[in-house]
Amino acid sequence: MQTLDILKESPSQTAGPYVHIGCVPNFCGITGVYPHDLGDTMVNADTQGARITVRGTVYDGTGTPLRDAMVEIWQADANGIYPNNDPRGPADPNFTGWGRKAGDYDTGEWVFETIRPGSVPFPDGRMMAPHISLWIVARGINIGLNTRMYFPDADNSTDPLLTRIEHQNRVPTLIAEKEADGVYRFDVYLQGEKETVFLDV
Repeated sequence: MQTLDILKESPSQTAGPYVHIGCVPNFCGITGVYPHDLGDTMVNADTQGARITVRGTVYDGTGTPLRDAMVEIWQADANGIYPNNDPRGPADPNFTGWGRKAGDYDTGEWVFETIRPGSVPFPDGRMMAPHISLWIVARGINIGLNTRMYFPDADNSTDPLLTRIEHQNRVPTLIAEKEADGVYRFDVYLQGEKETVFLDV
């Protein structure tokens, strides 16, 4: 009988380019698999809350845009309730709470049309500032990166996660830039002087 201690670990693989073929086939020009890519649309005409646009680009350590990044976001609805399994009450049935976008092949920019989330509680009961969670993969990234986007026009001063960051001068890497009413830019830097704070979740 073969024992498990002789099996070799499989080598790790990066996320691209096959992740795009499997996750966003329409974006890649592969039609007929799904009517639209999963996660492409988060809202409909009946979704509660203020509509916002979140756009950004993932940059490498040289400041070059990654043109094959894929970003997923997860967030609460306008009342601070997460879709599915939130014990605090039913979430807005017209809001998915989850989205997936690939970066533009020329510019690397990704764009989500969503709603501004409400505040949600930290595990100890303290309320967190409104935020959107992001998961990022791209060619050269072996393990997906997790981070958060906070709003520049919200009170983030007592957020339980932001106040735990040891180097407080890095907190601004988690704050989006307001480009216009309802339009926010959140660029992600993998390395370098502006490196985004990533979370071990």
